[in-house]
Amino acid sequence: MYRSFVLIITLFAVAASAQSPSKILKRAEKALGGTKALQTRSSTSMHGRITRLSDGNGGEFRLESSKPNSLHIAYDVAGEEAETGYNGRSGWRRDSRNGLQTLTGDKGQLLQTLATFRNSLWLNAKADKVRITSGGKASVNSHASDVVVFTSQKGLAIKIYFDSQTGLPIREELGDEIWDLDDYRNADNLKVSFLIKAKLDGQSYEIKLDDVAANKSIAASVFDFPQPIGQPLPDLTRLFTDLKTNQERIEAVLENYAYTRKIITRELGKDGVLRETSSETQQISFYKGYPIERTIERDGKALSASQQADEDKDATKRTEEIDKQIAKTESKPNRNEENDGKVSLSELLIASNLLNPRRERFRGRDVIVFDFEPNPAFDMKNAKSMLKFFGKVAGVIWVDEKDKQLIRVEAYLADNFSIGGGLVVKLKKGASFIAEQERVNDEIWLPSLMEINLAARVFLFKGLALNQVVRSYDYRKFQTEVKDAKVNDVPKP
Repeated sequence: MYRSFVLIITLFAVAASAQSPSKILKRAEKALGGTKALQTRSSTSMHGRITRLSDGNGGEFRLESSKPNSLHIAYDVAGEEAETGYNGRSGWRRDSRNGLQTLTGDKGQLLQTLATFRNSLWLNAKADKVRITSGGKASVNSHASDVVVFTSQKGLAIKIYFDSQTGLPIREELGDEIWDLDDYRNADNLKVSFLIKAKLDGQSYEIKLDDVAANKSIAASVFDFPQPIGQPLPDLTRLFTDLKTNQERIEAVLENYAYTRKIITRELGKDGVLRETSSETQQISFYKGYPIERTIERDGKALSASQQADEDKDATKRTEEIDKQIAKTESKPNRNEENDGKVSLSELLIASNLLNPRRERFRGRDVIVFDFEPNPAFDMKNAKSMLKFFGKVAGVIWVDEKDKQLIRVEAYLADNFSIGGGLVVKLKKGASFIAEQERVNDEIWLPSLMEINLAARVFLFKGLALNQVVRSYDYRKFQTEVKDAKVNDVPKP
């Protein structure tokens, strides 16, 4: 009886000590100054001194953030400068060793995630589809802490340690960065850590803040890509004209290419882990400029003979549909790009504002990079359907200067986008897209990577989330009629 009683008491004690993430966060909001004060904070400016612990050298440290997701961090140590910024469209970094560059891939996405967190903490987690899970308990610098993990739809995780006594955040982990927070003081009705021990770029630093201010106006130029000196840029209107001309040439060259495409679908679990749920491998050929898709594998397994035969029949049927579509389009006396669904690059310039053009090196090539955002003067009401979509998209574009080709696009939906007034499809704000191309046979740029992450509602039913990675590879050039080619007898290059 006594042992049973002790066991029951122990279980109750463990249950009482293990708080849910929601309770931990509510307690933290109160400790930091209150939920309302945190929600109404529009910006933060920090200034102080930074010291590199390995050699004692130091310099100036600055951090500025502005809602919804702008961030700027700059510091110098013994003349070595490092500066990072995210302006809501693209992320960049400048340092003494590597110069100035736009951040892509994991680095760019980590910076975007950090910028969102620095401005809103976890307050918009539900709207941003961030998964919140418990990380258990841990000890940080001899302080007992409760750990909460915030995982974005892209699988990027921020781990926050909250002091079990005070409820205040005492450690933040994102990727390789670690920020230990101490010496909390009042600053504009909020509690702010004035002593930070941080691991940045593989080095350990101590940051002592002198000034912290909230809700002050910060110029947008603080977060924008720094303007390079002495690097004249080409005429962007002419550049886009060349891009359009090259795109028309590429559509003709595509007739002679086939390649393999693998579509990987992933899902963020309740535990905050992003897992692959299915995959499909396709063979892609072109017929009169239109892609013909044949599935050859599902979840890593080849199709059966009968399934493959059905795929071949569907491909043949698709070529017949293309012939009919082309004939129907050409028969219209007032045929235009609205009829064939194409949108010219010159029209995209009308739908978007181009910002911060600059020269960079990317994948060993000289490129022109620029940000873009919706043009507020664009006539959305009378625009073509595809242009309406681009009129709500922001991001960054890379253009190969020599070949006059788009080689990478990173974009996100800056506002909700609906088809059929939202009755058919409604894409939610924040959907993101990444597309990249590679140079093939020294004559053409072709897709190599696409990442899609979105939340949508279809036909007013329950919403769906889509997280896909599409990889294209094994490009083969040949002379053939795609209409007569089978999956297993595509002519060799």
